[in-house]
Amino acid sequence: MVIWGILALLIVGLGGFGTANFGSGVNRVGSVGDEEITVPDYANALRSQMRGIEAQTGQALSLQQALDFGLSQQVLSQLITQAALDGETARVGISVGDDQVRRELMAIDTFKGVSGRFDPEVYSDLLARNGMNRKDFEAGLRKDAARAVLTGALATGITMPNSYGQVVVDWLGERRTISVATLTPADLETGTPLPSDSDLEAWYDAHPESYTAPETRRITYAWVTPAMLTDEVELNEEALRALYEENISSYVQPERRLVERLVFGSTEEAQAAADRIAAGETGFEEEARARGLELIDTDMGDVGRDDLAAPTAEAVFGLEGTGVVGPVESDLGPALYRVNGTLEGHEIPFEEARDELAVEMAGDAAARLIADRLEEFDDLLASGATLEDLAAETPMDLGTIDWTPDSEGGIAAYTDFQNAAAAVQEGDFPEIVELSDGGIFALRLDGIVPATLRPFEEVRDQVSADWEADAVLRALTARAEALETQVATGTAIADLGLPSETFEAITRQGYVASMPQGFIDAVFAPGLTAGGTTIVPGEGQVVIAKVNRIDAPEQNEDNAAIAQGYITSAAQGAAQDAIAAFANAIRTREGVTVNDSALTAVHSQLQ
Repeated sequence: MVIWGILALLIVGLGGFGTANFGSGVNRVGSVGDEEITVPDYANALRSQMRGIEAQTGQALSLQQALDFGLSQQVLSQLITQAALDGETARVGISVGDDQVRRELMAIDTFKGVSGRFDPEVYSDLLARNGMNRKDFEAGLRKDAARAVLTGALATGITMPNSYGQVVVDWLGERRTISVATLTPADLETGTPLPSDSDLEAWYDAHPESYTAPETRRITYAWVTPAMLTDEVELNEEALRALYEENISSYVQPERRLVERLVFGSTEEAQAAADRIAAGETGFEEEARARGLELIDTDMGDVGRDDLAAPTAEAVFGLEGTGVVGPVESDLGPALYRVNGTLEGHEIPFEEARDELAVEMAGDAAARLIADRLEEFDDLLASGATLEDLAAETPMDLGTIDWTPDSEGGIAAYTDFQNAAAAVQEGDFPEIVELSDGGIFALRLDGIVPATLRPFEEVRDQVSADWEADAVLRALTARAEALETQVATGTAIADLGLPSETFEAITRQGYVASMPQGFIDAVFAPGLTAGGTTIVPGEGQVVIAKVNRIDAPEQNEDNAAIAQGYITSAAQGAAQDAIAAFANAIRTREGVTVNDSALTAVHSQLQ
């Protein structure tokens, strides 16, 4: 009985072994009908999504963050949809042949070698490194291709009417001609209002959020940067000259020319083209198009003398100004070269570059000094040294700061310090943190001052300025409303005696720098028709605007492209909705199961 009991415990204990290693213990995380979603499929899809987010954001994404963001549920939902469609392709007998799978495989750029063609060794190596084999990978390609046949059939014929795109263009491209008059504080007949003490106190009481100091973290820190140690670095003159030579291309730049090249099959053809160009019968562009080329196909960019063979370099760099030279024998055959411009060369001698090089070298050397002593600084803190001790025994400087998220300058200019200051808690042990420029710091939170309403007398000037700005804007708005009434009853904008101007044919996508924020939205507001008026306050001024004329969008290629783009986008969206509805119907019909224990095991393995 004891032996059988031990065996039973072993069986239970090893039951999850295959799951944790994506092996044969528990090999699926879910299914749709008979179509399974395997553990490796889910793990690979989740990894791929995480890498994609990391590539977009430039920051590492932990599994816990991915779970918090709901990424795992998104991946699982996608795989369930794929399984539903795969099951349906199998049920109705949709499949693709080996030739199609081969074409799909050959088209994958990841499997191409240095020759640009499919490389079997690269293919095998990449599969092995990702824990996959050819059979499973190619079976996945076959499923993908079959699924594409099914979804393509579902999406075929889904279109949107031309009127859909035209409605969007009519809205975006509508043109309005607007006349405006601008009121500023100088136009107030009564002058700038003056507040009383009671006005200021009432404003202060009504807007406490404007005068509340944010939570402040009182922090003591010790830090050192390469810039602090450059005076301690001895510079070697020979090393400076070596650094100059290593970066010689930054200091010595020979003349370069903007060149295009047109290659011909024979010298006679090239010469005939050169003669036609010289006689003014054709141009370089026409000769290129006659050979079936666009100008981009002939562009060599900016080239130096050393980039060209000797005969070509002599012809191209021997030309004064711009023009066409040749024919010249190139590595591709007889060619004409067009020079479109010259980038003058320059040379900065070592003596002029020395100071810049010295700063760079001293900074690098100082950063190495800090890196070499990093372990020493860590050991001091680990042995119980305070930040004050650290500053006394090392080159690190001691400082304090009342830090808020708005702090800037000094150590607060470093993102690494900002992140550490926001995260540190009272009682945390100081740790060495590296800065982006090679410096280091350690900090201690001495206390937190909660957000506090600042005393009235301390912010009196700010309160006065805010009250005056509001009073001026209200006075300007009141006068603008009276003047707007005059404009609405027939008075011309130009007759108001105010600075005025007219903006012709502006659209909803336009921008007028001299107008307050929200101007475009205001003059295109629903219900504002030709002859209508509105006022736009903001930025210390109030604008009276009148819509003089409303014109339909221009009939041009840009608007036609916008219309077609919206039609295509809407059709694609409708097709995706149709595919999603079809997949959901299959999921409902076949039933969906999810193995939560397998998901947990995968997440544990990916930690």
